[in-house]
Amino acid sequence: MLVKLVILFLYFAILFGIGVWSSRKVKDIKDYYVGGKKLGFWVVAFSTRATGESAWLLLGLTGLGAAVGLSAFWVVLGELIGVSVAWLLMAKPFKRLSDSYGAITIPDYLVSRFQSKTNHLRILAAVILSVFVVIYVSAQIDATGKAFESFIGWDYYVGALVGFAIVLAYILFGGFVAVAWSDLFQGMLMFLGLVLLPIIGFFYLKDGFPLWSTLENIDPGLVNIWGAGGFTGLNVATLVGYALIGLGFMGSPQLFVRFMSIKDENEIRKGRWVAIIFTLLADAGAVMIGILARYFFTEAGADVDIVLGNNGENSLIMLVEHLLPLLFVGVYVAVVLAAIMSTVDSLLVVASSAIVRDIYQQILNPNLKLDDLTGFSRKVTFGMAMFALGIALTVAFTTPERTVFWFVIFGWSGIAASFCPAMILSLFWKGYTERGAMASMIVGFLCIPLFKFVVPNIAGIGIYFDKIAELGPSFACSMLAGYLVSKWKPDSKLAEDFERMKSFRNS
Repeated sequence: MLVKLVILFLYFAILFGIGVWSSRKVKDIKDYYVGGKKLGFWVVAFSTRATGESAWLLLGLTGLGAAVGLSAFWVVLGELIGVSVAWLLMAKPFKRLSDSYGAITIPDYLVSRFQSKTNHLRILAAVILSVFVVIYVSAQIDATGKAFESFIGWDYYVGALVGFAIVLAYILFGGFVAVAWSDLFQGMLMFLGLVLLPIIGFFYLKDGFPLWSTLENIDPGLVNIWGAGGFTGLNVATLVGYALIGLGFMGSPQLFVRFMSIKDENEIRKGRWVAIIFTLLADAGAVMIGILARYFFTEAGADVDIVLGNNGENSLIMLVEHLLPLLFVGVYVAVVLAAIMSTVDSLLVVASSAIVRDIYQQILNPNLKLDDLTGFSRKVTFGMAMFALGIALTVAFTTPERTVFWFVIFGWSGIAASFCPAMILSLFWKGYTERGAMASMIVGFLCIPLFKFVVPNIAGIGIYFDKIAELGPSFACSMLAGYLVSKWKPDSKLAEDFERMKSFRNS
């Protein structure tokens, strides 16, 4: 226990050091929210990956690998496609446009792109972003409590509060600069932890028990890429749902704000390969950790929930304790917390920017200078963090059977369905209008609870939508709504302006 605590103390000390160092670089609100747009490709690439993965990768995806085996690699495929599209096709035009508009938030970019004459679009974007970010952050706080409880034996609520206090402290010190540099450090921890553990696991395979044949004896579905039962309609729906998780990388504000912060397009060209390789190796490593946990700790007919925790979410923890010396167990505690905290900090800064920049300054106090907002930004960040903490503790108390995987996915899906279709269409379709963008966001926002809680209960088809999950259908409805409303009331002047910007954007 002492070794674990010493390593955690060193880990937290590094984060505090980053926060203090970063605070000296924060001169105004632009520094606080986008790092002064001076960050290099290593920082941005690792920051996007660390932010985009969270506790879901370390606890959720490893658990999924343990529960379903090879079919979990459909998640890896979906994420790899999503990350590749974002970095190869969207990052460069978005960087050029957002810089040309002087945008420092995603609502800033959207308002400038559509030449908004009212505040409706800005308010809508800021409110939706704030709602789902708070849900997403609360899921990460919940995962913090689970991590401390599983690894160190602390009470769940004590662990959640300690982790929350640490991450909040360095955000308040250094804003986006602290977030980005801490994400680089934490992203490296995540990457090394996920890649090295499966390699070590292969060296410890039991003599006479080959991995794949042993897994087949435990459950034939573990070695079938289509899942248990093979190629069936329900399995296809499930695997489509897995792959569609990658849609969230194509425009989510907490990820695309990093493209605003990068120094120049040259850095994007370098960073894309770092991000893509990170995704492939780290995600595949997470699935393999779950598969190896199933190999080492279960037998035929064993209940995964009983042996490996709720939906297999203790797979990483058990495998580390089984294979590695105590010193490295402490390191992996830090790896899990790194995944969680790298997402919490990013989300809080993005949500705070929506309230401070897009509502308080741009709408309520337009005469305020950017330099006057840094202190207020810290207060708003603190307030939103406390609200998210309240939700996390309430959910933990009332829903003990929850899983990290689906709690996180609900928040992730809400942000993605509301913003990604609008971001994609705003970058690539000249006919997209402000009304169309608002329709996309409203429909995406409303469809998440609809496809999560209502449609799955419809007799006959509901079970298929339950397997596909809420993101894919909500994303499609959002895209369709944006297209139909833009076609219904086109804006020829906006289309002409977009065409004029096209040469600048693509050159």
